[in-house]
Amino acid sequence: MPEGHTLHRLAKAHGERFGGGVVRVTSPQGRFAEGAALVDGRVLVRAEAWGKHLLHHYDSGLVVHVHLGLYGTFTESPAPLGDPVGQVRMRMIGAGRADGALYGTDLRGPTACEVLHEPEVAALTARLGPDPLRRDAEPDRAWQRISRSARPIGALLMDQSVIAGVGNVYRAELLFRHGISPQRSGRALSTAEWDELWADLVELLRLGVRRGKIVVMRPEHDRGAPSYAEGKPRTYVYRRAGEDCRICGGTVVRSVLEGRNLFWCPACQPS
Repeated sequence: MPEGHTLHRLAKAHGERFGGGVVRVTSPQGRFAEGAALVDGRVLVRAEAWGKHLLHHYDSGLVVHVHLGLYGTFTESPAPLGDPVGQVRMRMIGAGRADGALYGTDLRGPTACEVLHEPEVAALTARLGPDPLRRDAEPDRAWQRISRSARPIGALLMDQSVIAGVGNVYRAELLFRHGISPQRSGRALSTAEWDELWADLVELLRLGVRRGKIVVMRPEHDRGAPSYAEGKPRTYVYRRAGEDCRICGGTVVRSVLEGRNLFWCPACQPS
């Protein structure tokens, strides 16, 4: 599932390519036909991301909400676009204020693609924790939840109502970078540890936005380190179960925590 940096990159790209201009919105697949008709021909005022949610705000006050889920993707290309390929849920074509060039994008396979009113958007974002990539993020709000919880920190980091935008890769790699066991309860974390986790998470996500990919290994450890799969990020522990830890040489292990695969090094992240 795409993590928060991907949605922020999409929001930036869509704001630059379509923002301030009239956008033609259709649903070649037909599943979003009614929603597309509500915003077709309107001006896209802005695009923003909150965690793993993408929001397109139109001048009518309506908002298109997209959650990519496990399989959703946007295909971006200059217009004109050819005939739709595959099950295109939403197609956007327009020219924004940035350069006046005509762009198009096709959305396939999202978990959610719907039109919301502003009160519904407010209700959605109220259910989400602070997003480390947003300027209005309030890390203390997440800390209040974490510091009072008996749940493992590995589960809390993935809970979108606690922190918005963190997925399995950032969860595993962040905890490894700080030597914290994913099994440790939230209330066993110190304030200093939380402050360091949050600051590092902000930097890692910002780096992901700039590079367009997940970068989690420190430069001194990244020289020649192979990825767990072709085209995937180089990681310390994520998807490396049974392999040697890049730092201590111990064995990286895997378990399941609240239905999601969990990777860590027991030697570097002692209970």
